[in-house]
Amino acid sequence: MKAKILYIEDNTQNFYLVSFILTAAGCEVVWAKDGPEGIEQAARGWADLILLDIQLPGMDGYAVARALRERPALSLIPIVALTSYAMAGDREKALAAGCTSYIEKPIDPAKFAAQVEQHLLDARAKGEGS
Repeated sequence: MKAKILYIEDNTQNFYLVSFILTAAGCEVVWAKDGPEGIEQAARGWADLILLDIQLPGMDGYAVARALRERPALSLIPIVALTSYAMAGDREKALAAGCTSYIEKPIDPAKFAAQVEQHLLDARAKGEGS
């Protein structure tokens, strides 16, 4: 896959699981533990895709997505909400905030890398990401 992924997630166990799966698939994964740190990491401009937890302390994932989309240099990087929010309307709320897609937790470790790869391919087909 050879992608650079920024994962904005406050839960250490979730980060390590996702990082393990994506690193095994050939990705480089960088961790941001909260929204402001995630925005700062994204501003460095190297990420091909951002995985974004919605339930973050302080600044929630919706606010993070909106803040990322306000920055022209980051506006085309795909943002995939990776969240346990799975009630009716949650997907639409994430998309309205600026996420390009949505994956529900708990993830399926056997399918997760392929899901992320498909999001990268979709973004590249639309001219997003790098």
